[in-house]
Amino acid sequence: MAGMTSNATRVLLGVRGMTRDAGTSVAAALTALPGVSRATPDEGQIEVHYDPSQLTVMDLVRAVRTQGFLAGML
Repeated sequence: MAGMTSNATRVLLGVRGMTRDAGTSVAAALTALPGVSRATPDEGQIEVHYDPSQLTVMDLVRAVRTQGFLAGML
């Protein structure tokens, strides 16, 4: 697999209690995962572009939980 061009999938996660400032650290935790190409935080949600052959939505949710927030797919 040489990148994420054709396999990239977008998901919007709702993140309870996450401010825009906290979203920066959550985005950093997500982009540290192999297979995540981009994570864009906003107030209470984060848009994630990832390779579904490497990660599941639950993997993304778990990464958000390690940052101290509850998350789910919107």
